[in-house]
Amino acid sequence: MDLKDATLMFLSESAAHPAVSSIAQNAYDRLVEGEEIDYRVLSDLIDEASGKGVLRELNRKYSPEAFNAMIGPILQEIGRRKPIRSQRPPVAPEDDPLTASVWPSAQ
Repeated sequence: MDLKDATLMFLSESAAHPAVSSIAQNAYDRLVEGEEIDYRVLSDLIDEASGKGVLRELNRKYSPEAFNAMIGPILQEIGRRKPIRSQRPPVAPEDDPLTASVWPSAQ
């Protein structure tokens, strides 16, 4: 299943949940038009579907393989596009030897 099919499945399975359906419709329409889709739209789709119980319903209704085939392309696209944030604390400009105005002396 590709990303477009996965968003279509979310659209068809979320008819009882307007917020999820709206996000899925937006994502599907963009993909049909051949547009790139921002990871935040897909992340919002998963978040809203989780919050409204749609993911739970899909997991209960379909086999594990079918469930993974539906959410897999969306999660993969989020993972592919979402920026990775560093876990390191930010360095103050004066502490960074590459951007410091004065080089520290060798001791």
